[in-house]
Amino acid sequence: MNNILSLFCFLCVTLSIAQVQVEVLPPNYIKSIILKGNSDISGNPVIQLGQSLTLEFDDIIGDEADYYYTLEHFNYDWTPSDLIKTEYLTGFDNLRIINYMNSYNTLQGFTHYNLKIPNKDTKSLKVSGNYMLKILNVNDELVFSRKFMVYRPIAQVKVAIKRSRDLKYINSRQVVNFSINSPDFLIRNPESTVKVLITKNHNLKSSIEVLKPQYTIGNELIYKYDQETSFQASNEYLQFDSKDIRSTTLDIGRIELNELYSHFLFTDRSRATEPYTYNPDINGQFVIRTLQGENSSIEAEYVWTHFKLQNYDPLEGGELHLYGAFNNFVLDDSTLMKYNKESGLYENTLLIKQGFYNYKYVLLNKDGFLDEGFISGDFEVTENEYQVLVYFRDLGARFDQIIGYGNASSLNISN
Repeated sequence: MNNILSLFCFLCVTLSIAQVQVEVLPPNYIKSIILKGNSDISGNPVIQLGQSLTLEFDDIIGDEADYYYTLEHFNYDWTPSDLIKTEYLTGFDNLRIINYMNSYNTLQGFTHYNLKIPNKDTKSLKVSGNYMLKILNVNDELVFSRKFMVYRPIAQVKVAIKRSRDLKYINSRQVVNFSINSPDFLIRNPESTVKVLITKNHNLKSSIEVLKPQYTIGNELIYKYDQETSFQASNEYLQFDSKDIRSTTLDIGRIELNELYSHFLFTDRSRATEPYTYNPDINGQFVIRTLQGENSSIEAEYVWTHFKLQNYDPLEGGELHLYGAFNNFVLDDSTLMKYNKESGLYENTLLIKQGFYNYKYVLLNKDGFLDEGFISGDFEVTENEYQVLVYFRDLGARFDQIIGYGNASSLNISN
């Protein structure tokens, strides 16, 4: 009897874990995925209810394959919500992406796909909350998926970036303080009905969850945590611009042409022990562009981009990875920096579409902890952008809605 009970509990836990949705990574032939709202921020965008969403991607097989899209609604913890499709979507999904073009005058052929929501079939999203856009092939197999969030501006969210109150981290961490005010919306029992998600530079993978306000003043919920809402400040991103396929730059030291162009970046080195230098970046984002054509979406070339890093600090079982929005801040075999005994450098090569890119090197420790400052260093004056999402589920409600969104830059950091 005890064995049966244990097996039942195990199956229940396994089933609950399996329900938590994670993004499916694209195969190697899917490149340059851009998912954005009304801004140029790509990755996991936050849009207001009623605003548009745009997805772009390339298939470098270039055979005009058919792709389909579906939209699904999720709770705060990315478990499926209890809503049926007609409750959160006006119109239809599971439709073929009909807007696509083949590349023009490029060495690497590809088919470029473009999807806008809303459109004539998928007319609108009805409710706020977490969503996932899934792309499927003609065999109904999931090719890749991306998360995005939709908010309804009911509550006002004020965000301030502070230095850490812990003297050990005062020069290396940034703390997010915020308040939630809803003068026209009654938030009952906020300790159990309100949840908060904080992200840095629109990166869900390094987000922090905050469940309870510290105290309330009238209708205002106050969150002034220190350690619980602190982020590694890291450093400004490195960058390169390959818009001119045939010209070297301050970042691109050498160019070769075989079947495709190859760009060899100058060797990077550790900045952890160097003084902070302000170098404006776009917080890890990228922009597709080319000087060799008018329409960058189909006329930008794909380039073999070679990265090299000089590092003398022991990794102690960890791994060095490339990091940025070019692949939605994912760490996998494609981003791994491998040590070359002949050159004495860590090296990697990625097939990347022409454009302006931010990137940095991070250490993935053997315990799974991501250290952004191991190579870049951590400086409290680094410019980062922070986003705060407020989730609310009223007593008896069937889903988590997002009732507020606020952001702030660490340029205005204070004590």
